[in-house]
Amino acid sequence: MPIYSYQALKAGKEVVKGEVTASNLKDARDIIRKMGLVPTKISEFIDPKTKKSNSLGNLSLTEKIDFISTLQILLTSGIPAVESLMFMEQEASKRKIRDLSRHLKTQIMAGSTFADTLARYPQTFGYIFIGLVKAGEEAGELEKTLGRIKDLLTKQNNTKSKVIGTLMYPAFVICLACVIILVMLLFVFPTFKGMFEQQEKKLPWITEMMINAGDFLKEFWYTIPIFIFAFVAFCYIVFHWKPAREVFDKTVLKIPLINNLIMYSNYSNFMSVLSVSYDAGIPVVDCLHLGLVTLTNSVLNRKISNAVTKVSQGLQVSQALKATKVMPKMLLFMIATGEQTGRLGDMLEKAVNFLDKTLDGIIDTITKLIEPVMLLVIGGIVLVMALALYLPLFQSYMQ
Repeated sequence: MPIYSYQALKAGKEVVKGEVTASNLKDARDIIRKMGLVPTKISEFIDPKTKKSNSLGNLSLTEKIDFISTLQILLTSGIPAVESLMFMEQEASKRKIRDLSRHLKTQIMAGSTFADTLARYPQTFGYIFIGLVKAGEEAGELEKTLGRIKDLLTKQNNTKSKVIGTLMYPAFVICLACVIILVMLLFVFPTFKGMFEQQEKKLPWITEMMINAGDFLKEFWYTIPIFIFAFVAFCYIVFHWKPAREVFDKTVLKIPLINNLIMYSNYSNFMSVLSVSYDAGIPVVDCLHLGLVTLTNSVLNRKISNAVTKVSQGLQVSQALKATKVMPKMLLFMIATGEQTGRLGDMLEKAVNFLDKTLDGIIDTITKLIEPVMLLVIGGIVLVMALALYLPLFQSYMQ
C-alpha cells in the first residue's frame, strides 16, 4: 500500500509529523484522525535515500495509448477491471505500465472506483482523461469511453508527430549550418591566414571579418558553450516564464503560415476533445473546460476561456466563440448549425474532420516551402564562405 507522510496538530497545539500506510489519501486522513490528531498536511512519502515517492510518475502519450488500448480490449472481453489490471501487471511489456497497473489495482481493491482512483493522480493522467473516464463510468459505458480516449490520444499523437516532423528538418539544417560555420572559422580560415598575410594588398572586409572571428573563437573558445547554454536558457524562459510566453505566443500568431499551423493544430485538439466529451454525455460547459486544457497557445487559451465564461452565463457556444474573433468562420458556422438543428455532436465531428484536412494542407504547404528556403540558407552560407576564401586569391591574380 502507498505510504503517506503527514503533519498534524496534537491537542490543538503541538505539531507532530509521521507516516501512515493507507490505500488512498482519504483513508490516510481518517487513520490520522483516529489517532486523535488533526491533519494539516498530507503528501505521498518520499524516501530520503532513493529520493523517490510512491507517485505513479508521468506517462508519455504513447504509454497512455498502450495502457488504454490493452485495458479497453480486456474490458470489452468481459474481464473485470481488477482482473484486467492484474493481467497487465504481470504481462505488460513496459515496467512503467506494470507498476501503474499494480498501483491502480491496489486502489480499486481497497474500495475506490476506477475514475476516483485516476482522479488522485491528475499529473499522471491529465484532467481530460480523468473527466472522460468519470463520465463513461457514470454512464455505464467505460469500455466505449476508453475507445474514444484511445482515438483522441492517437489523433493528438499523430498531429504532434506531423508538426514536429515539419519543424525537424529546418532545425537540423540550422544546426548543421552552425557546425559548418564553426569548422570553417576554427580550422579552414586559419590554414589560409599565413598565405593571406603575404599579400601586400588589404584583405577584403569579409575575409578579414572571418579571420578575426576565427581568432576570437580560438582564444575565447569557452564562449561557444556559454552561448549554447544561454540559448537553451533563453528557450526555457520563453516557454516556461508566463510573461515571455505571452509575448512569444502573440508574436507567432502574426507570422504567415506559422500562425495557421499554430492555430489549426490548437483548434484540432480543442474540437476533438469537445466532440469526444460531448458524445460521452458531459455537459457542454464542462466539455469546453476540458478542451481548454489542450490549447497550448496562451493567447488562444485566454480568449477561448473568456468565451467559456460567457457560455456558463447562458450564451450560446457559437455566439460566445464568435465574440473571440479568433475562431475560423467555418467552425462557427458548423457549431451554430449544430445548435439550431439539435445535432451538435454530428457537427462537432464534421468540424474535426475539416480541421484535420486543413491542418494537413498547411503542413504540406510548409513542407514544400521549407526545402527551397533551406537551400537558400545553405547556398548563402556557402557563398559567403567562398567569397571570404577566394576574394584574396582573385586580388593576387589581378596584381
